[in-house]
Amino acid sequence: MKMPTRESGSRRRRLRPGTVVEVKSVDEIMATLDEAGAVDALPFMPEMLQFAGRRFTVSKRAEHSCDTIRSWKIMRRMRNAVYLDDLRCDGSSHAGCQAGCRLLWKEAWLKPADDQAPRQAHRPTVHPRPPELLLAGTMQPSDPSVDGSAVLYRCQATEMLRATEPIRSWDVRRYLRELWSGNVTPARFMTVLLRAGYRAVQSRLGVRGKVPLEGTCAGSTPRGELDLRPGEWVRVKSQQEIMSTLNADSKNRGLSFDWEMLPHCGATHLVQERVSRIVDDRSGKLIEINSDNLILEGVVCTGDHSSRRLFCPRAIYPYWREVWLERVPEPVAPKFPLDKGSSVEDE
Repeated sequence: MKMPTRESGSRRRRLRPGTVVEVKSVDEIMATLDEAGAVDALPFMPEMLQFAGRRFTVSKRAEHSCDTIRSWKIMRRMRNAVYLDDLRCDGSSHAGCQAGCRLLWKEAWLKPADDQAPRQAHRPTVHPRPPELLLAGTMQPSDPSVDGSAVLYRCQATEMLRATEPIRSWDVRRYLRELWSGNVTPARFMTVLLRAGYRAVQSRLGVRGKVPLEGTCAGSTPRGELDLRPGEWVRVKSQQEIMSTLNADSKNRGLSFDWEMLPHCGATHLVQERVSRIVDDRSGKLIEINSDNLILEGVVCTGDHSSRRLFCPRAIYPYWREVWLERVPEPVAPKFPLDKGSSVEDE
């Protein structure tokens, strides 16, 4: 198989947010992959096959990424990759992992959308079975130092360190790239940086905000007993109520509550899913979760409130404990008066 070559960032910068692209055919994509089923160490996963031949809009350039393997405080540089709409991994080839990670697309797997092409050319390509190379790529090589019975999975999240480069903490270009690439507007850029700078000064001076992100629970942290299910409505409790359920490390039974979750306090959301199994980014092991870990519909990490991972585009789902939520009735849709001259029949 032909070994793909790394493309220069300057040549591939043409894909910007808002650009409509077409995912290449399976055969075209397979021709770009190395023997590990990857381009620049980023694997093309079987879950992505369903999107081959279809059109999508570039939502973000993947200029950099937070590090979920070594430390959340470290950012990594990604090259020649983008996010399309809100396409996410369904975990179907990774033991049903429910993390719902946003899929990364190397520009080598995409091409400009042809507006003149007939509509049927953009139907999904159906493959009864993924190519062997992609199936093999979902598993990590066996490690003699690890229990031989443990199945270790491989995906874009587990390979993030190999697919990215380290960024020095003082390198301000990581922020400027978000502006230059079109990932963030100038208004959001200034708002986020000013807020981060204000908090940094507060921290340096030892000044606390009105509601510090520090738990007040001295003993074992409490458990919620709501038995929430997908499709139910919940309201996120107030900051003060949630702080009373956290220990000094801002955790409830091992699960962190962080700055990215604070803006949702008091807001109403739908329960999207109860998470019971995920592939661990660090080890590749499948983790079975017995405690209450919930995903709320439309609630993702924006990277706007955490000073060490500003503007991260991964949009990772934060997990919620039931003790941080309260069940509420379904919101009633507002009723608008009919315009003069209109009638129910007109609608």
